[in-house]
Amino acid sequence: MTSHFREGLFAGRSALVTGGGTGICRGIALALAGAGCNVAIVSRKAEHLEPTVAEIASLGVRACAAVADVRKPDEVDAAVAAAVEAFGGLDIVINGAAGNFVALAEHLSPNGFGTVVDIDLKGTFNVSRAAFPHLKARRGVILNISATLQLLGTVGQSHAAAAKAGIDSLTRTLAAEWGPVGVRVNGVAPGPVDGTEGVRRLVTDETRREIEAQCPLGRMATIDEVSNAALFLCSDAASCITGVTLVIDGGLWLRSGRALGV
Repeated sequence: MTSHFREGLFAGRSALVTGGGTGICRGIALALAGAGCNVAIVSRKAEHLEPTVAEIASLGVRACAAVADVRKPDEVDAAVAAAVEAFGGLDIVINGAAGNFVALAEHLSPNGFGTVVDIDLKGTFNVSRAAFPHLKARRGVILNISATLQLLGTVGQSHAAAAKAGIDSLTRTLAAEWGPVGVRVNGVAPGPVDGTEGVRRLVTDETRREIEAQCPLGRMATIDEVSNAALFLCSDAASCITGVTLVIDGGLWLRSGRALGV
């Protein structure tokens, strides 16, 4: 990653990143570590954690990993406690654990809808709630990973769009409730991000061409670009920004609500 931030920007700080073993959140975890932050990553599967935690440690910061399902408050509490024990406290939480698949609403089972809401929305709440006392002690930051699906109407994404709309609302509510004790809560809303599993699974060659034709900047965002935005919002440069969800999609959502070509 090419950094746009000064060396050691987050030196002495500690972060917990859910979904940090893969994709966008792996990129954010490594970017934080590259800026001097100690990083704990959380995933449901150990095999998603092991390579990334080794990469984090190789950057000269402390690293730890916890296997936990964000749908389960007891497991979340244990993961947060492990990070606090490893680092002595917590300054930053990145809520990035998510699940998604393409399904028209008429074919979507109640269980399928509920599973995505449980992982994305309830998981974001569970982690934020568990981390709050530690963030309050250090006047910390929460960054929620949203999306652009909910900004218009994205066919085949009723479940994920509803969950992400809930996350956006939760971001604003927690910002209002927790701002008085010094905890900032923001979000980033990436559109399709090149090099992610979501794009590999959900975006066909035809859809990619359609996205590039519709997007004002003519391309998808990259993981590095999302990571740079995340670092900004978690830094002191954004010390008076809270309750904001920053869209990172090259302007695509302004042109179309149909991003998956279903």
